[in-house]
Amino acid sequence: MTLIKSISGIRGTIGGKTGDTLNPLDIVKFTTAYATFIQRQNVHTSKRKIVVGRDARISGEMVRSVVCGTLIGMGYDVIDIGLATTPTTELAVTMAKADGGIIITASHNPRHWNALKLLNAQGEFLTKDDGNEVLKIAEAEDFDYADVDHIGHYVSDDSFNQRHVESVLALDLVDVDAIKNAGFNVCVDAINSVGGVILPLLLDKLGVKYNILNGQPTGDFAHNPEPLEKNLGGIMEEMRSGKYDLGVVVDPDVDRLAFICEDGKMFGEEYTLVSVADYVLGKTPGNTVSNLSSTRALRDVTEKHGGQYCAAAVGEVNVTTKMKEVEAVIGGEGNGGVIYPASHYGRDALVGIALFLSSLAHKGCKVSELRKELPEYCIAKNRIDLTPSTDVDAILQRVKEMYADQQVNDIDGVKIDFPDKWVHLRKSNTEPIIRVYSEAATMEEADELGKTLMKVVYDMQ
Repeated sequence: MTLIKSISGIRGTIGGKTGDTLNPLDIVKFTTAYATFIQRQNVHTSKRKIVVGRDARISGEMVRSVVCGTLIGMGYDVIDIGLATTPTTELAVTMAKADGGIIITASHNPRHWNALKLLNAQGEFLTKDDGNEVLKIAEAEDFDYADVDHIGHYVSDDSFNQRHVESVLALDLVDVDAIKNAGFNVCVDAINSVGGVILPLLLDKLGVKYNILNGQPTGDFAHNPEPLEKNLGGIMEEMRSGKYDLGVVVDPDVDRLAFICEDGKMFGEEYTLVSVADYVLGKTPGNTVSNLSSTRALRDVTEKHGGQYCAAAVGEVNVTTKMKEVEAVIGGEGNGGVIYPASHYGRDALVGIALFLSSLAHKGCKVSELRKELPEYCIAKNRIDLTPSTDVDAILQRVKEMYADQQVNDIDGVKIDFPDKWVHLRKSNTEPIIRVYSEAATMEEADELGKTLMKVVYDMQ
């Protein structure tokens, strides 16, 4: 069993001993540390309000009860928005003028995992420094709970799903009329989580016909929840029926987005952001940002439209920080995460869907034809499982030294840029593994490059 504490929150498997898993005692401790941090940030205000939202995981109700009770005990009013996506919760923080928010979701991790993701008053993930401060408070257990006259109050408010949808429809580049006139028929895999709650609301407003697979928010995921081709046989087979214009796949908390072409072939997870960026940059030229593990295709598309591309360390807060720095008009991550500042600084599958459908309606082409318009690269994603004795930092330093004659970026692990390909090794923030991503002109070449570096690492262990 596993418990991972990081600057982005606490994540672990359900059940087991205290300190080894995500259990009620550790949830109380970490929630209290977060509330203490928020309290110290707002010493000059009487406003004490935190938003709580969750995906449909089986453990979600248990975790939600512990989180909400702890926040009330710390003197905070809790706005419980119920079953809600990660971007919905982010938006709810600013809409409710709250001090922060806690999202109860383990994103793409399997059903026996859950996590607390922590937001600031802007509805954005905590910075590295702020996250480290929460960890220090938790370690010190320097807590001070409210007395009986100052405990918080609990409010349930399920209006934010609809408000999220309305905010997407109001975006200038979301052409609702064009989408309605196109008469799209879409198949959606909602993985038995909150996508099945909110995506019908969006698609109804866009006038799109749809069929929802795995649409009941039971938390009993129909397949591995990471939206990768190897996990999506069901919807890919359904798409081969020829009844649909587009396939849409989201992860359990709906911040990652993958498309499937009308013929049942994958559009490519890496190309979700690239395709949406191509549409946005065609209307509002500017700069873009993605993380080091994302495809070069975004750089190519950005430069085609006269903008500048910049790379950031992996992690949403790192990408959004860089986006603000370079005033990017769009950015995100190659795992299907679209961040559109005109909406908010967070990955949002609803925004991605609406912008993609707008692009498709304007072009009047098939999804497979749109895909062929984009630069062609192939990215291989591998992993190295770690043992407790593995010295990851030492391994990455040795890799860096071995390839010192190439262009090396070490802001997040080690990325080696060759003239026509690249490979990136980094320790995961969410799992005990080293991620090995590599990109080249063909999948065979990309995979071979990744496997070569994996062998180098294995030989060092």
